[in-house]
Amino acid sequence: MNAPPRVVTIGETFSSTLALSAASVKSFATLVNDLNPLHHDDAYAAHSRFGGLIASGTQPSAHLMALVATHFSQYAQPLGLEFDIKLTQAVRSDDTLTFTWHVRSAFWKPSLNGDLAQLDGQVVNQRGETVLRARATVLVMPKPVSRPARNGEREGKREGGAQ
Repeated sequence: MNAPPRVVTIGETFSSTLALSAASVKSFATLVNDLNPLHHDDAYAAHSRFGGLIASGTQPSAHLMALVATHFSQYAQPLGLEFDIKLTQAVRSDDTLTFTWHVRSAFWKPSLNGDLAQLDGQVVNQRGETVLRARATVLVMPKPVSRPARNGEREGKREGGAQ
């Protein structure tokens, strides 16, 4: 039998919201080197099945994954181990997205000194349409306790010694 979680709470839910613009869609696609004209060329995208610019699938995926790290790092030390993402609908350049994660299960893993947590995630647009579904496994460890610097040391580094 698995030990109960020590760091995360089963049933915990957290979310954030992001309003997209055409500029943010183009900028993000450029940043990740996604050169699909559906993310850059207004005229091309207007004549596509989508009728306008759509976000690269990496954009909502990255924001959803980052939410896990942002949330858990407030009180712990998270490490994403596995993300399974399914894009279910195009994200349009004027969408407002709500990103949500729910801790489905978790247990303490002594050999890793942390909770192995399984999460269910989704991204919903302002029309209530689910545009992305996800599952994740995350290791959430207690934050390390930092010790104060001793006389002659800078915090985290000994004078004259190797790191």
